[in-house]
Amino acid sequence: MAPDRFRKHWGFAPLAAAPLTLMTAVPALGQGLNAASFVSAAPLAITVGAGAFALLAMAVIRTMLVDGKAARHRAAGQIAGLRAMVDEYEALLSGTREVTILWAENGEGAPRLLGQAASVLPPGRQPESVLNFPSWLSHGDADKLARLLEDLRVHGHAFAVSLNALDGRLIRANGWVLGGGAAMRLRPAFLQPEAEPGLVAAAATGDVASVRAILSALSNPAFARNLDDRLIYANQAYLQLAKALGKSGTEGAPPELLDTAQLRQHLLNCARTDKPEAVNVAWPGQGGFELVEFAIAGGRAGYLRPLEDAKPAESGLAHIGGIIGALATPIAIFNARRELIQFNEAYAKLWNLSRKFLVPGLDERAILDKLRTDGMLPSQVDYQTWRSQHLQSYTRKEPHENEPWHLPDGRTIKVISAPSGPQGGVIYVFEDITERLKLESSNKAFSNVQRETINALSEAVAVFGTNGRLTLSNPRLSALWKLPVNELGQNPHIDQIAEVSGRAIPEDGASIWRDLKRGIIDLNPTRSDQTGRLNRSDGRLLDYAITRLPDGQTMMTFLDVTESASYSKVLKERNDALVAADLLKDAFVENVSYELRSPLTNIIGFADLLAGSEGGSLNERQRAYIDYIRASSVTLGVLIDNILDLASVDAGIAELRPELLDIPTLVDKARAGLSATFPEISGEKPINLAVDIEDGMPPFIADGTRIVQVLYNLLSNAARFSPPGGEIRLAVSQRADRMLFVIEDEGPGITDEMRAAIQTRIDTPSGRQRGAGLGLAIVKTFVNLHGGTISAEKREPRGSRIIVNLPRDSAMAGVAE
Repeated sequence: MAPDRFRKHWGFAPLAAAPLTLMTAVPALGQGLNAASFVSAAPLAITVGAGAFALLAMAVIRTMLVDGKAARHRAAGQIAGLRAMVDEYEALLSGTREVTILWAENGEGAPRLLGQAASVLPPGRQPESVLNFPSWLSHGDADKLARLLEDLRVHGHAFAVSLNALDGRLIRANGWVLGGGAAMRLRPAFLQPEAEPGLVAAAATGDVASVRAILSALSNPAFARNLDDRLIYANQAYLQLAKALGKSGTEGAPPELLDTAQLRQHLLNCARTDKPEAVNVAWPGQGGFELVEFAIAGGRAGYLRPLEDAKPAESGLAHIGGIIGALATPIAIFNARRELIQFNEAYAKLWNLSRKFLVPGLDERAILDKLRTDGMLPSQVDYQTWRSQHLQSYTRKEPHENEPWHLPDGRTIKVISAPSGPQGGVIYVFEDITERLKLESSNKAFSNVQRETINALSEAVAVFGTNGRLTLSNPRLSALWKLPVNELGQNPHIDQIAEVSGRAIPEDGASIWRDLKRGIIDLNPTRSDQTGRLNRSDGRLLDYAITRLPDGQTMMTFLDVTESASYSKVLKERNDALVAADLLKDAFVENVSYELRSPLTNIIGFADLLAGSEGGSLNERQRAYIDYIRASSVTLGVLIDNILDLASVDAGIAELRPELLDIPTLVDKARAGLSATFPEISGEKPINLAVDIEDGMPPFIADGTRIVQVLYNLLSNAARFSPPGGEIRLAVSQRADRMLFVIEDEGPGITDEMRAAIQTRIDTPSGRQRGAGLGLAIVKTFVNLHGGTISAEKREPRGSRIIVNLPRDSAMAGVAE
């Protein structure tokens, strides 16, 4: 089927049939031919195929040429139709009493004139002279129009202005951007066509009688003034208007229609120039008029031309001019022809438009073009389409809120349009919502941060309104109370939450929420916040808090403290065990002080007895043993004293008894204790103590007993680490208000165990050095109690140096601390 349509369309069915027939016949011929015959027939088949392809190509080209010719004929017809349409439009424009001038993009080519140039030019002038502004406009207005036109073509600034012609007529000029070019329209601003020539001619010749004759023939209200600005003539239309306004007068003594303020301002404008611009006036029930005056011989003449946009429905809008003028909301009113009728100061301020530009009768499209040129409209890719959509407001029958305008200067404007009356037109209400959007954005951002913060809390949060319904919650609430998320998302009542919780925790879920409900719906103004702990049947411990919010809502928080409560319980148990151990330690120390001192006293007493006169029968070996017993007993006594001292310090009951001390006496007591601990046995001198006390030592105030213990423990420690007979030096000196006690030995030096013993209470040494840790711990404790410091150094080549730095007055040091 498809090949048939193809052949019929292109018109070569017979041509295509030949090669197809040949191709069909080839298999049949092949049945009666051998291979050699087939090879000899191949060139013939190729020749026939090539000829068929050439015929097919010629047919296709012929058909394409025919179709191209038909398309050119159709395009020529369309172009002719468009040209005819353009000619019709140009003929239509040529029939209007106005002239439109078009400039192409980039100023290429001569400008085009459409319409009747004679409607604005004096009689006998060529149409091209309309661009020679000084030839038919007053000097000032010609320059003004030239500047406006240059601003339009260079910067795209639209304009609408009234100009004075040399023959006294008022010309209205409107300029706007047209695509990449520009356009300007000129038309007479006033005068009935049939009355205009005679009145202008009479004013030019100075024939007052002719002027009166012309004024009496006018259908619009007209009048004349003398040089004193007093009305001396009015036609019948003027007198009828005055009668309608409740004023009476005659043709020779007509009344003033303007009120005092309006008349004063109008006469002031007339005094400034012979050709004042027309002004608009309106009276209730009569509509609006354009008041025009011009100089004549012996005074001035003028008339009132009804405004085209002053229909009965629109004249009623004149009464609200004072009302909208007092409003801070920008408002503008346009008639059905998109011409401006009313606006207020807020509108002009919003768009930064001057009142000279916003004249009544100004087309809204000119306003939009100017705003676009000034960068005051939203950026649009297709401005013409956007403007057309905006102007659809004139076709709507109901108020409509447009999409907000986001201006390039950062402002956002809300635009509301509404029909202005049965005659058509639009009332625009503008509102700058920039600040409101910023506040809404800030509030939304704050709400999002608040929501994220609440959701990230480890506490469950629930906020209830005064009606008992849930208004805010976080996911933790659902997880903690096993509540379905879909239930919370529907702002459930607290009774519904109690019901759902009862199903999730059958034992006490519902009862807990019923108890909490009392704190939530309590409307007592003196109510206070509540806190407490819930012990649920599933073993969870929850701390809750009910807080009253300023807006009357109630916030409830839940914190799962099950694990922390368990930790607290374990810590309490351990603390109780430590307290018990501390009490046991104190009891042990008390027992030690009593149980050990009593037998130790007996041992020392009997040892002294044996070493004295009672032991005269002892041999040398036995006396050496007695000396060992006595020395060990003294050492044991010192250890017991150290233990008791450490216990009193830990208990916080250790106190210093500062007194004035004699340093040599302190050293002698420490030396005596050291001699008792290391007695001379079998003629062997265990230690060699050298004492060096600086001359002129100042008074030293401290606890003598504690200082002796410090010196004894340091010297005994040095003796333990020194070789037998090694020298131990004790040097006492003074530096400023400090006392320095320096002990040096010839032992192995400072070991890690000794350094740790100075900083902590570790007693790890072994062998001959056993007990050093406890002694050094006592030293550190008592030195700190006096407000001093202790440090250890290694001597070269061997030995150690211990430095005790104490204040000269420990009593004053204690007060300072």
